[in-house]
Amino acid sequence: MTQTAAQLTTSAQEAICDALTQSVAETAVTTMLAQNFHWNVKGMAFGPLHDLFQKIYEDHFEAQDDLAERVKILGGHAEGRLSEMLKRSKVAEHDGHASAEDMIRILADAQETLASTLAGTAAVAEENGDMLTQDLAISRGQVHEKFAWLLRAHLG
Repeated sequence: MTQTAAQLTTSAQEAICDALTQSVAETAVTTMLAQNFHWNVKGMAFGPLHDLFQKIYEDHFEAQDDLAERVKILGGHAEGRLSEMLKRSKVAEHDGHASAEDMIRILADAQETLASTLAGTAAVAEENGDMLTQDLAISRGQVHEKFAWLLRAHLG
């Protein structure tokens, strides 16, 4: 049965908020990863990679807000501490010292991790009848799959 946020049970809201919080954490870490690589990329592909990394971090910054606001709509607490996001995230931060090819691989892997996490979030939302969160998670997951593809296309 499809339900609005207000109609969900407390346990459903908590389960969905937990999954969303994981998505927010990984999105935040990946945002900074892309921005770090944007600042530090060099080499023959500097221009297109600099632009692509910027497109990614700008997209992710907005997505963090959408996901965190969904947590709030469901009655949860939007975790805003970077230290907590880093602890929770399956995506690791990076010091930015890497070749352009390694940056691409690292960021593509992060995109695939995010897509998988968001697919899990969608599944939790579906199990609990929250189609609005399910839709948000699916659409975000598709964005991350596309970014992974765009990044890997640079590797040939």
